[in-house]
Amino acid sequence: MIRNLYAAMPEDLDEEHFDALARSEDVTIERIVSRGHSSPASGWYDQPQHEWVVVLQGEAVIAFDSGDEVALGPGDHLTIPAHCRHRVAWTAPEQTTLWLAVHYRA
Repeated sequence: MIRNLYAAMPEDLDEEHFDALARSEDVTIERIVSRGHSSPASGWYDQPQHEWVVVLQGEAVIAFDSGDEVALGPGDHLTIPAHCRHRVAWTAPEQTTLWLAVHYRA
């Protein structure tokens, strides 16, 4: 079955929206939809798996526990190693930010 990443994006977002697109024991691929969302100030992600993420539309900033920040726009991607503490510091409030994230075993 063919599906479209840009189809059926939620309009009213009280919080980020996550859709698992494919999942196995070693890999999870998900679509994330944000609009002005960020992680809670005390909410660092510390994941046991690596994460590769790409912004397909919109803008975002990822902050790291080290103090570094990375701004992402359409087409920008990065790999976040397992147990690298990070959070979403900002997503564009006036537009939808569409992410594709691939989580894979360390």
